Amino acid sequence: MSANTFPFKNSFAGLPPAFYTHLMPTPLPAPYLVAVSPSAARLIGTDQSALALQDSVEVLVGNRVAEQSQPLAAVYSGHQFGVWAGQLGDGRAILLGEIDTAEGPVELQLKGAGMTPYSRMGDGRAVLRSSIREFLCSEAMHGLGIPTTRALSVVGSDHGVVRESIETAAVVVRMAPTFIRFGSFEHWYYNRKPDELKQLADYVIDRFYPELRAEENPYAALLEEVTRRTARMIAHWQAVGFMHGVMNTDNMSILGQTLDYGPFGFMEGFDANHICNHSDDRGRYSYANQPQIGHWNCYALAQALLPLIGEVELTQEALDIYQPEFAKQIDQLLHAKLGLTTVQDGDRELLDRLFAILQASHADFTIFFRRLSGLRAGGPEGDEPLRDLFIDRPAFDQWAESYRARLRAEDSSDSARKLAMDQVNPKYVLRNYMAQVAIEKAQNKDFSEVERLLALLERPFDEQPENEQYAGFPPDWSNQLSVSCSS
Repeated sequence: MSANTFPFKNSFAGLPPAFYTHLMPTPLPAPYLVAVSPSAARLIGTDQSALALQDSVEVLVGNRVAEQSQPLAAVYSGHQFGVWAGQLGDGRAILLGEIDTAEGPVELQLKGAGMTPYSRMGDGRAVLRSSIREFLCSEAMHGLGIPTTRALSVVGSDHGVVRESIETAAVVVRMAPTFIRFGSFEHWYYNRKPDELKQLADYVIDRFYPELRAEENPYAALLEEVTRRTARMIAHWQAVGFMHGVMNTDNMSILGQTLDYGPFGFMEGFDANHICNHSDDRGRYSYANQPQIGHWNCYALAQALLPLIGEVELTQEALDIYQPEFAKQIDQLLHAKLGLTTVQDGDRELLDRLFAILQASHADFTIFFRRLSGLRAGGPEGDEPLRDLFIDRPAFDQWAESYRARLRAEDSSDSARKLAMDQVNPKYVLRNYMAQVAIEKAQNKDFSEVERLLALLERPFDEQPENEQYAGFPPDWSNQLSVSCSS
């Protein structure tokens, strides 16, 4: 199926005109296809070859509007770095419409398709660098089993875009059931528009949470469910060492999906206080702060929904689900990462001691947990690959003996445990240097590395011996890489 014949619908366009602006994307000259995600294409009933056709490329970049599309940009507001920023909106994103799939409706959105009424001082464009990063990380997170928006394609153009330097433009096609954000609700609350606030909440409940309509207070139930999903999502981030980098309320999905990939990063040498966003000079969005910022953002959503919920106590009860839900989810994930099948006294101390020695030696997060599956419950023979990750090896030895005793307490089988641990501890994550190599090659019209990484990251838990080089330590030059809000 060509992109020009996508069977678009658009339920969001059924909301009143105050919620969006209908407009056409701004064309880019001489577009070329950089990459397509085969699995994302299959989800919407097409394939890579159909999307490689020139008429499809023209739709995917915004030069042509598909027959059934109703392009629009949505308005929203938000808190940015904890400060109310007022009206924001789709400053460089244009919604094409939605497609019915076996997994439910999926919206397609162009990111980088030109200026909209919400662009403020922006140019409405995205660059090849950031588009490749978002494309790869969206699909990598899906491969890891973490709730996320998807990415269908990247199309580039030699058209110049001014950032810190002149870069070339690109458009990434993002996919999600909806791109409604916490900030979408904040917009109507702070603008004192109760009718529009209710219309948006009713739309979200009826379309995405219909089971909540039967609740005594559907709006309180909505807040509780979004809070629960947000807590679970961030627990999954912490478990793989993912850092979002800019957890503003306008970047938080009402469905609890990872949204808006900019200055993200995956933890390398473990540092709980690591800040992946160069623009975040106060560390608001550090790895350690992500859980509490997720909670803070839910409070911001709760404030916006309070007029609909009607009672402060009900609102607080809905928010109170966050901390126990996060604690429960992260505990389950960490037990699985350690191959523990039961919960016993002393487990919290064992985990705390583990993260203390990881912090002290800045051991590589991904490599450590992947190698941990090879530890033997019977004795330290074969511990060298793990010990080599630590500066303070006696500290690791002491922890390892406690861990071995804990494994023996539940009669753990080395072979069964290794199999289970390797299914939850990825061997491959999208390290910044990997994305950078792919970007530099793509800037020279060599897209092979983008395709190679896409295929690699679709199966992050598999051994893939032909890709062993991506499982090692990052090169020294990667220490000089930094990402910011322009990424």
